[in-house]
Amino acid sequence: MSNGTDPRADARHPRGLYLLFAVEAWERFSYYGMRALLVLYMTKVLMFSTEEAGTVYGWYTGLVYLTPLIGGYIADRWWGQRFCIMLGGLLMALGHFAMAFPPLPFFFSALVLLIIGNGFFKPNISTVVGQLYEKDDPRRDGGFTIFYMGINLGAFFSPLICGTLGEKVGWHWGFGAAGIGMLAGVIIYMLAGEKYLGDKGKKPAKLTAAERAANNKPLTLEEKRQVAVIFIMAFFMIFFWAAFEQAGSSMTLFAEHSTNRMIPFVAWELPTSWFQSVNPLLIFLLAPLFSSMWLGMYKREIEPSSPIKFVYGLVLLALGFVVMIAAAAAYDAGGPVSLFWLLAAYLLHTLGELCLSPVGLSLVTKLAPATFGSLMMGVWLSSSALANLVGGLFAGNYDNMEHTLFFAIPVATAGGAALMLLILTPMLKKWMNGVH
Repeated sequence: MSNGTDPRADARHPRGLYLLFAVEAWERFSYYGMRALLVLYMTKVLMFSTEEAGTVYGWYTGLVYLTPLIGGYIADRWWGQRFCIMLGGLLMALGHFAMAFPPLPFFFSALVLLIIGNGFFKPNISTVVGQLYEKDDPRRDGGFTIFYMGINLGAFFSPLICGTLGEKVGWHWGFGAAGIGMLAGVIIYMLAGEKYLGDKGKKPAKLTAAERAANNKPLTLEEKRQVAVIFIMAFFMIFFWAAFEQAGSSMTLFAEHSTNRMIPFVAWELPTSWFQSVNPLLIFLLAPLFSSMWLGMYKREIEPSSPIKFVYGLVLLALGFVVMIAAAAAYDAGGPVSLFWLLAAYLLHTLGELCLSPVGLSLVTKLAPATFGSLMMGVWLSSSALANLVGGLFAGNYDNMEHTLFFAIPVATAGGAALMLLILTPMLKKWMNGVH
């Protein structure tokens, strides 16, 4: 409270949120700029087969989300979130610049730097966002949705800039542009962090004798159940992201080989990498509406619980792949299909993502014990590691399966997961112990 006013009653968000928004935007610019080119680069330049490219893509995107488990633990125990964010950003910048060198050894060295750097960066910036709010602050979900806009602002521009440079000028120009974006994020963070974040995230969670004693104290039954909820919800995240991440692999190949990308009246073919800007553009346009919607529903006491929001997300994802089944069938019947099939699928996937991903980040910061905040965020992100690995390996089968059957599999997995989560929701709400 300040001057007798509860800050939670104010719809405005802490200024530090907008700094972290900008830093995350540049980091995601670098990540998605590189990702937009990765499969195309491997199949067109390095001459990998679709199966080999899918395997490398799956291992890369999987490990990118596994190393945050280690980075979160190090931040909680020794270095603090703020230092780890800076270190991770610098390592990722080096990784992107290494991609700008053509020999193959640089390619794999770059992937290693990106994987390690992301491990330090990703869990800790989300944890610092959570530290800007009290645990019962109703602005928290909206704050994470705004933060999510930063992710997608960078992700929108990066395929347009890095993708165009890579496909039209030279592959390594595209990768170099991604490195410049990451470096810009680090500079902004170093210049403005002290002013807008204060002491948030500076100290590791376990520092003083009192904090060490608190950390060694066994978790209560209530805390154990809340941690269990994090693990259960992370399990369902695997079903979502394994299917969603087809955007960077099989759906990119569908755009490249099965979609009519010519723009009417201008005789210009849309670069394949540009399709990966559709999802972040929609996120950026729709996220403010979702942020306002959740807060408005909270005030009217009709906001759905986090598990139910996840159910909505999984159902919308499944519907997006129903559209892809129809698109694949249309291609089998008459050749390259309208780009509006992909746009419709991306719209449904984006609506699902907004029901699930920012809400999940917020949920972890509310349920995790204070001294394990970044570690639990790492656990949360590690579910995406398995999802990306599974999704990449699955995408490697794209050329070996009927495409209608290929896209039917995510419909079944996402739909089945939604039904299972709906059944578990009453138990999960009880274990959340009033955390909404």
